[in-house]
Amino acid sequence: MTTDTIPKECAVEFTLQGKTVRLGGMTKGSGMIHPNMATMLCCITTDCAITKEMLQKALSADVKKTFNMISVDRDTSTNDTYILMANGLAGNPVIDREGEDFDTFCEALSEVSTCLAKLMAGDGEGAHKLLEVVLSGAESHEQAVTISKSVITSNLVKTAMAGNDANWGRILCAMGYSGAQFDPEQVDLVISSAAGELALVKNGIATDFSEELATNILSQKEVRVDIDIHMGTESATAWGCDLTHEYIDINADYRS
Repeated sequence: MTTDTIPKECAVEFTLQGKTVRLGGMTKGSGMIHPNMATMLCCITTDCAITKEMLQKALSADVKKTFNMISVDRDTSTNDTYILMANGLAGNPVIDREGEDFDTFCEALSEVSTCLAKLMAGDGEGAHKLLEVVLSGAESHEQAVTISKSVITSNLVKTAMAGNDANWGRILCAMGYSGAQFDPEQVDLVISSAAGELALVKNGIATDFSEELATNILSQKEVRVDIDIHMGTESATAWGCDLTHEYIDINADYRS
């Protein structure tokens, strides 16, 4: 841990053909987080019996939807590392091809990776909250990824989150300059948290929403933004954090 404020660990237990299998991991990273090149260090281990080739196949698919979907500050480094190791001691039939056992293993890996990725995003340097952006209704997964990541990396969106400001225009602006094509008049936007749920935009037009409720929703430790562009059935989820004065303080004083 360097500027991390909490340890980041997660583990699951599951069954493969009657054998109990365990998979757990830990990760480090708080600043310069923008995989797939960041100061992220992640190590996940399992006692699953699985070949090197299938382990690599699982990792390569998993990282695209977990760690590569987070950003703290859009800065990168050459330290980006994700290690996945298996020792086979669970005694399950060796996973050497795709199938039900491989799918179960991938689900477990995704659960741990998603947990760790969200812990990293929420513990960004100076961050007060985790921001989750779910983009649905896309024509392609690539379009969904592009738009959702554009929103979580926008400094204006991040500062609005820091100020608990329901400035939906900043979100649509970040969507617009993402490079992905969509019809702004078809956009629905909803915010939610432990304090409730509120529609801010319907068919590209602001609703008559309660500013007080919006502020309460955005004041929570975890905030979700659901965006539907009504173009298809694909979706993607990205995670980021707010941008606060503390981020400046940490990095203005930081010395290698």
